Amino acid sequence: MKYLCLVYSDERKLEGWDDAECMACGQSFRDSGHLVAAEALQSVHTATTVRVRDGKVSITDGPFAETKEQLAGFYLLDARNLDEALQMAAKIPPATVGSIEVRPIRELMPR
Repeated sequence: MKYLCLVYSDERKLEGWDDAECMACGQSFRDSGHLVAAEALQSVHTATTVRVRDGKVSITDGPFAETKEQLAGFYLLDARNLDEALQMAAKIPPATVGSIEVRPIRELMPR
């Protein structure tokens, strides 16, 4: 089953972070056959939010909500179960300064 691990942290805590740690973590997941995809995101200041209400498109600069922690990146993992996904999420380096939200991927089923 696939699980999305969303990496959240206060961007200031990630300034100066050594990307090599996250790259090594991703390589470890890749080597074990668990990594589907992983990417770091640019600063929340580069975000643009799109909404459609009553057929009208609204585009605003910035993230959807003001929070203390911002979405910094993700790992898409293929794990046997939630327990295994949680064990892997605990190894993601920014978990030490932020949080990792683990969510199972829902397969889309057309009606």
